[in-house]
Amino acid sequence: MRVLIATFGLLSMLIAGAVVAKVEVATLRGSTELTEQGKPPMMAPVVNEDVKLQRAYPMQPPIIPHKIDGYQVDLNSNKCLSCHSRKRTAESQAPMVSVTHFMDRDGNFLADVSPRRYFCQQCHVTQDKVKPLIENEFKDVDLVLKEKSAEQVK
Repeated sequence: MRVLIATFGLLSMLIAGAVVAKVEVATLRGSTELTEQGKPPMMAPVVNEDVKLQRAYPMQPPIIPHKIDGYQVDLNSNKCLSCHSRKRTAESQAPMVSVTHFMDRDGNFLADVSPRRYFCQQCHVTQDKVKPLIENEFKDVDLVLKEKSAEQVK
């Protein structure tokens, strides 16, 4: 009798597992099967407003608020520094590269941008004009702190 009950229990678990396996899960691939290559979406336009965007969390690298198509950033040249270097900001009206970018790994200040901070797109990215691909419940840290302080006042 125990064997029959155990067998029935195992069989019902397998059937339930098979039913669950058929449930569709929302993915960024859409209806494209895993074994197929889907058609890539069109490239979205880049935000090109030259307006400084608010950062979402402390120490977030600033977002690049303009197009950078064709910018050369390699060992021989860095197009970003043609506007953002210390010597060019008065002329370009672009924000200067942070002083942290002039420090070596030991904290010593250098005359020019540190090689560790030379390749801007390691940290800084452009923003595309797109709707979020998935729902997002991210809250800005300042908003969370305001909500907590408001709760404490009550």
